Amino acid sequence: MTSITDPNMSVRFTGAMEEIHNKQLKTYGEIMDTTTELCQSHRQFVKSALDMCLKKCKDDEMLFETIQTFKIDLEQKNSSLKEKQHDISEVISEIQQKEMQKDEIIQKIEKLKEEQAKRKELIVSQNKANKDRLRNLQKARLVFQDHLGMEIRTILGKTQLVKGEKLQFVFRNINPSDQESAYVVTLGIKEDGAYQIVSSDPVLECLPALESRLQETNNLPAFLANVRKEFISQARS
Repeated sequence: MTSITDPNMSVRFTGAMEEIHNKQLKTYGEIMDTTTELCQSHRQFVKSALDMCLKKCKDDEMLFETIQTFKIDLEQKNSSLKEKQHDISEVISEIQQKEMQKDEIIQKIEKLKEEQAKRKELIVSQNKANKDRLRNLQKARLVFQDHLGMEIRTILGKTQLVKGEKLQFVFRNINPSDQESAYVVTLGIKEDGAYQIVSSDPVLECLPALESRLQETNNLPAFLANVRKEFISQARS
């Protein structure tokens, strides 16, 4: 066993200690370098992660803003669509009303055409009836005026009850004691074409019955003959 007093032993120990120390320093340096590299790598990782998070955050904010913009735009479009639907509904309703009005107008036109056709038929019928009455009057005039001394006058009715032109038949040669004495019956025509007795002078009590018979038969000469007979009967009674 080497003595501790051996000078070489001290040198070897010192060298060994220095070698151990140097190894420890080298190991410590390597540890420090590794730690530094790890720290730098960690800082880079953290920075990279932070940058990524910040970018992600910014992208999310932009995405949120885009979604909000789309949402607002969608709401505006929905509102505009509802307004357009409302306008379309109003237009459709207006068109339907106009179609109904059109149908009503067409129905009124058709009704007016029918009424006009009926009026035309009535006018034609009345004209024919008036022509027939005119022929009867002409016959009556020939019979009564030329042979029996009857005079036919045209008068204008002024009262509310009697309007328009009336025919006044004046009979003479009724009273044997006064051949020129006038016996008068006044006749008119209603809107429906029927005869209407307005008055008689003197008054004949049977005049309503004679008027009813005239309206049934439309025979004016026979009516005038019966009136003349009644005047004669009354004058000689």
